[in-house]
Parts: sequence; structure tokens; C-alpha cells
Amino acid sequence: MERDVAALEFQKMLSGPHDRAGAIVEVKSGAGGVEAMDWAAMLYRMYSRYCERKGWEVEPADLTAGEEAGISSASFIARGEYAYGFMKAEKGVHRLVRISPFDAAARRQTSFAAVDVTPEIDDDIVIDVKEADVRVDTYRSSGAGGQKVNKTDSAVRLTHLPTGIVVAVQNERSQQKNRGVAWKILRAKLYELEEKKRAAARDAAEATKKDIDFGSQIRSYVLQPYRMVKDLRTGVETGKVDDVLDGDLDQFVQPYLLGIRRTDRVVDD
Repeated sequence: MERDVAALEFQKMLSGPHDRAGAIVEVKSGAGGVEAMDWAAMLYRMYSRYCERKGWEVEPADLTAGEEAGISSASFIARGEYAYGFMKAEKGVHRLVRISPFDAAARRQTSFAAVDVTPEIDDDIVIDVKEADVRVDTYRSSGAGGQKVNKTDSAVRLTHLPTGIVVAVQNERSQQKNRGVAWKILRAKLYELEEKKRAAARDAAEATKKDIDFGSQIRSYVLQPYRMVKDLRTGVETGKVDDVLDGDLDQFVQPYLLGIRRTDRVVDD
């Protein structure tokens, strides 16, 4: 009976139309300058490790390094069973409080980074995108320098003019491959945008998806003056901060997907 109940809960938890699809994950630094860029890099690593724990394939798509440290923005595609179903729980703003490693006075700093997650739609789903509506820019992808410097304009940036959606891909050395990945991500974003419009039209009160902004903070990671990670949606918290930053996220993801909201539940206190 316990196994049957667990199976039913899992089926309910991941029963969305795209939950079995791959996930396009984007991490962007927010308020906090260099601190926020370093925090974005930490989140990118955390999600990469989470995908490894799940046994998912990770394909880097784009990375824009920070001016001094960390990343300004980065994205990757996670492919595996229920990748989007799990990763959609991480969409929102993540807040970090710690003693700044970049501050000579060792003051406590608060940083923000935003995470966006989009389903990787199947190739058989047709999204009609007019080429005239898309501006295509090519540029040299960034690298470590020396022999690794890309001598050609292999990086691709697509701008969908009617919506303002921008997609940049520079992971591959081939412009053709980068262009193909960029178009795939653009179609996925346009598909999600259309899904949002339909959901809002059906029932605005029930439409739970919303654009990422810095008022939708979902989780706090506190390293100073105490150590605690707390999900502000479910109330789930843990003091094992290092494990969380190393990809131990199911303790937060699963309660959220099961519909737990703002309880007093404590995990591994």
C-alpha cells in the first residue's frame, strides 16, 4: 500500500504536459554586483551537480562571464527522465547572505540571482517563427585565451523582435551547431510564452506561472551569521548548506511539487 501511495503521489507530482521533457535552465545574476555574479556561478554549479545526481545529460548552451568573478548569465539543457518536471520547481529568485570574499572589510552581503526553466519542446511540435521577425547576430565566443581563443564568429544571438526574447549560444565551435541550438531554445521560449497566454485566458486567478523578477524570491541561503537554507514557499529548511550547494535539492523540490505550502517542516535540522 505504501508503494502504491508513493507511486500515485509521484504520478500526481509529475503529471504536467511537459514534465517528461528536457529542461532549459538559465541562471542570471541580479542585485549585488560581483557578489551576485559569484552567487550565480555557485547556483550554476549546484544545478549541474543536481543533474549529475539524477543521471541526466547536461549540455551547456551559453555562458557570459562576470567582469571580475563568477558569471553574468549562463544556460544549459538538462535531458533525462522528468528533467523539466523536477527543475521547474527551481524557477524564481534565490537569495544568498554571507561574508563577502570580495570585501576587504569582511562585511556581510546579500546577493540575488534569478533562475528560469523552460521545457525543451519536441521537434514534432511546430512553432511558426517568421525569419523576418528574428534578428540574427554572430560574434566571437568568449574563451580562456591563448590557443582556445575562437578565431571565427561562431557564437549566435537571436532576437525575436515582436516579443523581445533574446537567445545566445556559444558553446559549440561551429556556428551552424550554435545556430541550431539557439533556434531550438527560441522556439521553446515562444511556446512557453503562448502557453502562459492560454493559461491566463482560461483562468487568470489560477495561472501560477509568472515572469521572473526580483520580487518572487523563493529560497534563502544563509551562510552568516548562521547556516541555513530555507524554502520560503514550503517552509522546508536545513542546516546542511554544503550538501545543498553540492546538489542535494530533492528535499526542497519534492515537497513543493507535492503541493506543500509554508509548513513548519524541518529537514535534517
